[in-house]
Amino acid sequence: MEIITCHLNADFDCLASMLAARRLYPEAKLVFAGSQERNLRRYLQDTGLIFEFSRLKAIDLTQVSRLIVVDTRQKGRLGPFQRCLNNPGLELHLYDHHPDHPDTLHGQLEIIRPVGATATLMVQLFREQQLAVTSQEATTLALAIYEDTGNFTFATTTHHDLEAAGWLMEQGANIQEVVSQYISQELTSSEVALLHQLLKAATTYTIGTLPITICRLSLPDYCDEFALLVRRLMVMENLNVVIAIAAMADRVFVICRSRIPEVNVGKIAMELGGGGHASAASATVKERSLVQVEEEVISLLHKYVQPPALARELMSAPVISVTPRATIAEANGTLIRYNITVLPVVEEGEIVGLISRRDTAKAIFHQLEEQNVAAYMTTEFATVGPEASLLKIQQLIIRHRQRTIPVVADKSLKGIITRTDLFNLLAGDPAIMTGIGGAEAQPSSERTRNLASRMAQTLARPTMLLLRTIGEVADSCGFTVYAVGGFVRDLLLGQANLDYDIVVEGDGITFAKTLAEKLTGRTRIHEKFNTAKVVLTDGTRVDVATARLEYYDHPAAAPKVESSSIKLDLYRRDFTINAMAIHLNPARFGILVDFFNCQNDLKDGMIRIIHNLSFVEDPTRIFRAIRFEQRMDFQLGEHTKRQIKNVVQQGLFAARGFRFFQELRQILSEERAVPAILRLDHFHLLVFLHPQLRTSPTLITSLEQATQAISWYHLLYRRRRWRPWLVMLLALTSRLKTREVLEMAQNIEMPERYSRFLIGERITAQKAVRAIDQPEPLAPSRIFAALHELSPEGLLFAMASCRHEEGRIAVSAHVTEFSQQKGRLTGSDLIELGYQPGPRFATILARLRAAVLDGECEDRAEEMELLQREFPA
Repeated sequence: MEIITCHLNADFDCLASMLAARRLYPEAKLVFAGSQERNLRRYLQDTGLIFEFSRLKAIDLTQVSRLIVVDTRQKGRLGPFQRCLNNPGLELHLYDHHPDHPDTLHGQLEIIRPVGATATLMVQLFREQQLAVTSQEATTLALAIYEDTGNFTFATTTHHDLEAAGWLMEQGANIQEVVSQYISQELTSSEVALLHQLLKAATTYTIGTLPITICRLSLPDYCDEFALLVRRLMVMENLNVVIAIAAMADRVFVICRSRIPEVNVGKIAMELGGGGHASAASATVKERSLVQVEEEVISLLHKYVQPPALARELMSAPVISVTPRATIAEANGTLIRYNITVLPVVEEGEIVGLISRRDTAKAIFHQLEEQNVAAYMTTEFATVGPEASLLKIQQLIIRHRQRTIPVVADKSLKGIITRTDLFNLLAGDPAIMTGIGGAEAQPSSERTRNLASRMAQTLARPTMLLLRTIGEVADSCGFTVYAVGGFVRDLLLGQANLDYDIVVEGDGITFAKTLAEKLTGRTRIHEKFNTAKVVLTDGTRVDVATARLEYYDHPAAAPKVESSSIKLDLYRRDFTINAMAIHLNPARFGILVDFFNCQNDLKDGMIRIIHNLSFVEDPTRIFRAIRFEQRMDFQLGEHTKRQIKNVVQQGLFAARGFRFFQELRQILSEERAVPAILRLDHFHLLVFLHPQLRTSPTLITSLEQATQAISWYHLLYRRRRWRPWLVMLLALTSRLKTREVLEMAQNIEMPERYSRFLIGERITAQKAVRAIDQPEPLAPSRIFAALHELSPEGLLFAMASCRHEEGRIAVSAHVTEFSQQKGRLTGSDLIELGYQPGPRFATILARLRAAVLDGECEDRAEEMELLQREFPA
């Protein structure tokens, strides 16, 4: 008896290869060794191919004289057919594309080729022997090739696979309909739930600088679509390496997928007793717990992952340095200003020494601050090149206790790697972190995750094209470019943010000009800050900044700006949730940059400052913290709240200015402006705007009514431009005297156009409120007379200031009806009737409008009658 079989849990490659093998062995029976994947079962039923196969129970295994095995050579994966191997005189024929394995079988005939699918191998045999195939056979073989190569995206894909697929299309393979139906099918509700479990269980570790995602979970029942879901997870999250470990029944199943040559998952699965190839492999482990298998997987990853060159990825550049002729005092000032511990000493581009903050502090203690750095710098130190490996850097920093490693190429200093850089990298390695603290002590588990798929799901196609173009332009200029700030924060929250803040490691102005030329836009350059704005033809704005750091000469001073690296640029940001970046260069597009564990704060809903002097250097950040807290429904961290109280107690808000006006305007523009104002008062911040400004039940009522009035006006969809924040400012200052409002405007350096508007509109609105805020309805003409001089902001402030419902109804009626009505007679009509133009025209037209508003005149004839009666020519 001749039998054709395959490995357990058969896939499309098994089916197609078995059917192809029967063309070579016409007398052989097709028998599955075990179960089949769900999609394969569906395909067999839909096509009727299920009837081509014999049941395993109907086979007398002792009578098998020739065993033809496809898509595996591992004894352990043959299931019941392992018993045939002991049959006297058995002929074993093997067709496979997997690499050798310790459990590899050997037979009288072996056709093994390193291609993406065994189906490709069978196609090659058909072409060599000039065998024709039917359209159904061609379709089945194509299904197998598409599945086993991941639609030709797996690293194991070869040109032979593409050639085979092309030949099959010529033979009538129905790729468009059938492949899409059975390879890209929709998930069931239970599979979607399991995929969600996989997502929640996913943790990305950094092993040898490579991000590797490991999912560990227990399932109550066996899931035969587990491998499919792992592949879906990989595609959905755009992951390079995924290892899923699942306890099902009494076994632990390990599914491994890799897209990169540095991680050969076939070797890892092989060590676990399974098999596969470099990009897709699996194993089944008995008599070991889930945790034990995970620890073994991590150990194997350390054994087999090949780390790429690291130094150029890890270093910070450009480097802050001093010359040998700088004084100790100057070097110490630089160390403190930039908050670094070691300073390179550079002469003509070549590093000649290192000097630390400890050295400068001791020298100053010994009154040597005027001595040159050259006299006390360290001259014996090791350097590395840009291609240095992780091992080399570890040896220098950990074993040789060198805190800072200069990265040098052609004697020129290219960058610096610090001990903190190395520890931040190793913090993502589970082998290093095991047993160190609990879950709260861990850094962001996905500090280098790839967000490309999330970007594609969240952002519109034009936005993605723009970001791709930005990265390509940066590449052409030799720069590294990032999207930063709120764009990244909102993306992680699943929200689209069209404020394009771009940071360039290089020359931001040169990049902006090149981008504008590429996209036919225009630029606005700010040489002082090395920033630019690119305005595209459709009005889209891209803010470009050179990666920079800021330092402050004294508390609350304006910042001074210098070029730096992306790390120092992010360090100068206000809060952790805004201190992330995304690579946009094509080679690393979508890779998240998270130096400060920012994702944890975003997940926890916390607003935290990055360093302790953040509010001292810029007190306006307190307003910003409260704005974000209320807008996002987050909470201020305890340490952040303590620092706010500390700054308030020290009175640093005495140094007020225009930046406070900008922040106040932003807060008053927020949907949750009232809770933000109450929060400001909670921290005793309103009194810094003006000593008499504080909340009261009356003021809170006015602010809430102003918010309601703004919401009401928004729903009217008025085309007239207006500024909601001015309505809130009028309400906020409604209890202050006019003199006090002017004092506050001066304190925050409010532009004169706004302060004039604020005072004028406030006086007019208060006068109008006194006229209309009555318990009884008023004539429309009286309402119009009281309100017609007010702007939209003044009208809404008047509405919020009314105590009686009739007063608010009057404002509403004026906005929606009365302000639009006029008399039917116009100035031209008056001239034709013999009236001489002059001031009297305004009086006549106002009277006619009042008559129309109050219903005295229903038509033009009645207006003519009133005109002749009250204003004879």
